[in-house]
Amino acid sequence: MLNWLSQVVAVTLVNLRTIPQRLGASLATIVGVAGVVVVSIAVFSIAEGVRRAMTSTAAADTAIVLRSGSDSEMMSGLRREDTRTITDAAGVRRGPSGPVASSELYVVVDIPKRSTGTDANVPLRGVQPAAFEVREEVKIEEGRRFEPGRNEVIVGRSAAASFAGLDLGAKLRWGESEWTVVGIFSAAGGLAESEIWCDVGVLQPAYRRGDSFQAVYAKLESPESFTAFKDALTSNPSLDVKVLQESEYYEAQSRALTGLIRILGAVITVLMGAGAIFGALNTMYAAVAARTREIATLRAIGFRSGPVVISVLVESLLLALAGGVVGAAIAYFGFNGFQTSTMNWATFSQLSFSFAVTPALIAVGLGCAVGMGLLGGLFPAWRAARIPVATALREL
Repeated sequence: MLNWLSQVVAVTLVNLRTIPQRLGASLATIVGVAGVVVVSIAVFSIAEGVRRAMTSTAAADTAIVLRSGSDSEMMSGLRREDTRTITDAAGVRRGPSGPVASSELYVVVDIPKRSTGTDANVPLRGVQPAAFEVREEVKIEEGRRFEPGRNEVIVGRSAAASFAGLDLGAKLRWGESEWTVVGIFSAAGGLAESEIWCDVGVLQPAYRRGDSFQAVYAKLESPESFTAFKDALTSNPSLDVKVLQESEYYEAQSRALTGLIRILGAVITVLMGAGAIFGALNTMYAAVAARTREIATLRAIGFRSGPVVISVLVESLLLALAGGVVGAAIAYFGFNGFQTSTMNWATFSQLSFSFAVTPALIAVGLGCAVGMGLLGGLFPAWRAARIPVATALREL
C-alpha cells in the first residue's frame, strides 16, 4: 500500500511540473470553469436575494388577513366593519392605543427606474399608525413619518435607491393628487424597503376606493396565539376571510419566483458546464498525448496503471478547483450586495433586492468545479492507463 501511494505522489508531481509547458491549455480550462462558477453563483444569488427580501423580516407572531380565496393583497378586499371585527378578535396584541393591527390598502404607481429611465410599478401602501408597531423593524432613517390626513409619503430605502424622484422633499403626482416625500425608512433589508407608505385614509379617496381595505396586518400576543386568532375569524359567519402567518404568506409568494430563477440557473449551469467539461477533456487529452512515452516508461519500470489514472485526475481536479476559486471570488466581490429590482409576479409590482452570495452558494459553485474536473479528467486518465507499453515506447 505504501509503495502504491508513493507511486501516486511521484507520478502526480511529474504531471504538475509539466503544467507550465501547457500553460495556454491549462489557463483555458481554468477560465472556462471560472466562467461557469461565476454565472451559476450569480444567478442563484438572485434567487437567494429575492427570498431574503421577501421572508427575512416575516414574523411568526404577525398574521395577515385577506378575503377568502385571495392569493395576494392585490386580489383581496375587506370592508371597514370586517377590519374592526378582525382587530378586535382574540389573540391580537393590545397596546396603549388599542389593538396592534393595521388595516391597509395596496396600489401600484408608475415611477421611472434610475438605471434605465423606464417606468416600473412600485408598491404604494396605505397604512394605519399601528403599522409601525406591527412591523417593528421599520425605522425612519431620514426625515420623519407622514402625518395622518396629509398627502405625505415615506419611502423604503431600496425603493429610493432604485427609482427616480423619491428623494427626501421630492414632489410626486399620482392621479389628481400631489404627494411629498417626507421620510426615508429602512426595514432590516425586508420587503417593506421596496414600498412607499402613506396614510390609508388619504389613499382611499385618492384612488376612489371608498371605505375598503385589502388586508389587515395584526401583531399577535405570541406565535401560539395564531390558532385562536384564526379560529375566531374563520368560525365567524359574518366574515369570509383567509388567515395566514406573515412568514407563511411571504414564503408562498417567494416560492414561485425563486423556483423559476433556480431552474434557469440550473439550465445555464448545465449548458455552460458541458462546454467547460469539453475544454477540460481537450486539455487532459493533450497532456496525456504529450507524455505518452513518459507514461509508458514509468509503467515499464514497474509503475502501476492506478497511480497513472489518479495522477491525471488530480491534475484535472486542481485545474478545475483553481477555476472554481477564481470564479467564486469574482462572484462574491462582483455581485454580493449588488442592488437591483425585479417583478414580483404575485403583486405585479417591482421588488428591490440585493444579490446574496452565501457560503452555501460558494460551496455549490466549488462542488460544480470539482465535478467538472472529475468528468473532464476521467476519460483521459482511463486512456493513459490503457496505452500499450510497447506501442507507446515506439512513438515519437
